[in-house]
Amino acid sequence: MPTTRETTLSALYTTLQTIPGTVIQRGEVLPERVPAGGLVILRDGEPGEPEVTLSPLRYHYEHRVELEVAVQGKVSADRDAAFGALTLAIGSALATDRTLGGLCDWVEAEAPRPVDLPVEGGQALKAAVIPVVLHYSTANPLT
Repeated sequence: MPTTRETTLSALYTTLQTIPGTVIQRGEVLPERVPAGGLVILRDGEPGEPEVTLSPLRYHYEHRVELEVAVQGKVSADRDAAFGALTLAIGSALATDRTLGGLCDWVEAEAPRPVDLPVEGGQALKAAVIPVVLHYSTANPLT
């Protein structure tokens, strides 16, 4: 039986897979080439220290995960446009269901800090880490 944490992360992964034309991975290494539609890698992150309520006993997490986002292209303006479209698509996918089907109290993304990365012998990348906070509760920190 999967844990609350795993069920929530799987639901987030499934939500991200609704973004058309983008390769979505979970926990993979950054490949040598970024697909034409962009790449999003979900990193499981850390649930952090929970707040605890005692009656009934509940552990309330603000689990921070990271989305590694990358697009590739020859021209800076094209990379900027592709990156903007991809971050907009991520925001729209998350806004569609802020509770991930009732698994979370709330899901919210934070603003990315994009950087342009040169690639020796290839097209440059525009990449960023987008923090996403999953607010959820469980009766047991191990389930």
